[in-house]
Amino acid sequence: MNKRFFTLISILSIFFISACGSTSKDIDPVNKIQSGKDINFFVTTDIHYLSRSLRDDGKAFQKFYTTGAGKQLNYIDEIMDDFIYEIEREKPQVLIISGDLTTNGEKQSHIDLAGKLQKVEDMGTFVYVIPGNHDISNPWARSFKDDSQYLASTVSPDDFRKIYRNFGYGEAIMRDKDTLSYLAAPSDDLWLLMIDTNLYKNNSILGAPQTDGEISKDTYEWIKKCGAEASEKGAELIGVTHHSLLDHSEVIREGYTLNNNKEAIEVFKNLGININLSGHIHIQDISSYKENDYNLYDIATNALSVYPNQYGRIKYSPADSSYSYTTSKLDVEGWAREVKSNDQNLLNFSTYSKDFFGKLAYDMAYNSLSGDAQFSEEDKKSMSDVMEILNLRYFAGTEHLNSQDVVDSEGFKKWLGVPPSFHKSYILTIISDNDTDDNNLYIGPNNQ
Repeated sequence: MNKRFFTLISILSIFFISACGSTSKDIDPVNKIQSGKDINFFVTTDIHYLSRSLRDDGKAFQKFYTTGAGKQLNYIDEIMDDFIYEIEREKPQVLIISGDLTTNGEKQSHIDLAGKLQKVEDMGTFVYVIPGNHDISNPWARSFKDDSQYLASTVSPDDFRKIYRNFGYGEAIMRDKDTLSYLAAPSDDLWLLMIDTNLYKNNSILGAPQTDGEISKDTYEWIKKCGAEASEKGAELIGVTHHSLLDHSEVIREGYTLNNNKEAIEVFKNLGININLSGHIHIQDISSYKENDYNLYDIATNALSVYPNQYGRIKYSPADSSYSYTTSKLDVEGWAREVKSNDQNLLNFSTYSKDFFGKLAYDMAYNSLSGDAQFSEEDKKSMSDVMEILNLRYFAGTEHLNSQDVVDSEGFKKWLGVPPSFHKSYILTIISDNDTDDNNLYIGPNNQ
């Protein structure tokens, strides 16, 4: 049975949805995966796609992407094409994208990305998306030509819903009337609570996309109704948000963790939700919360556009209600060979991406130390080396490697003598964040 048929059923079911957004108890969800079957998901976030039609390779774009927090925008089409190639090869039943689909909410970027996602749907993988803080009503939307940037069209919430109607919105079994949140049912056994946590209504006044996020009181009530519907149908729920549900860093919390995350934790606990998939912070990290016999895991998957360019895989087994999560790095090199590319950066992409991202961290540290007379040039270089190594591991979720090779280095010891600063706190946070395997998680029966 094809997607158009399911979408038609969804459209018809909308007539039975009340103004508060709850589904009629007489309407069965639109299910795609046979009940009792294992479900394999791919999970990605923060693609930050930029349409090729909105940029050339001139100085304006070069400056933009080389100072853009490490996003590999000069190869974002190739990154997406490889990702689609890997989806075609691995054939997951579901792809979840937890926001920041575009660089800065450019309408053409949304349209072009939707075209790529349609290829995924056509291959038999069902795609569910939510927006991120960069995706809607973004005053920073730009195109690039030669030495200049130009204003580009952005999208409204309604535009977003229409562009991505085939990727969750057209087949939602419940929708929140106030946000772009919706409830999707890829199977009888497991439902997806896709929550829009973004605050984009004041972007035009601010002149910038608002970074922080929260869930309103009304949306919490809608979430509770979704939970009641899932409970009645015997379905488990997974949460999906752009902003973090739990803290993933001691120094990077404000603007990244939900403003009212304590309320979110309480609602998730009462609904028995044990997994939330998030993005926004770009690092690979798994954070957990435990209260008595309740466990909640917030899995922040590495931004696809940022080193090490990896994505998550989840296998859900309804037989024992178990979940397993792991990560995979994109094989851009393999894809480049397959399409017979001659681009040496693509043919050696792991090294290219690591060097590109590492240099940003090195330069950030070096520039912060440039005016400090207490350190020699050799000191500054060794300290910058430490920042580069730690940041590469932090984004890859491999902080457990930060053993004596860093702690015993002269560069790290020099950082201990730096007065309190963001960069020093950042380094110490990475060093201390080494007690969790951030690339693998297994939740067995009874969510233990």
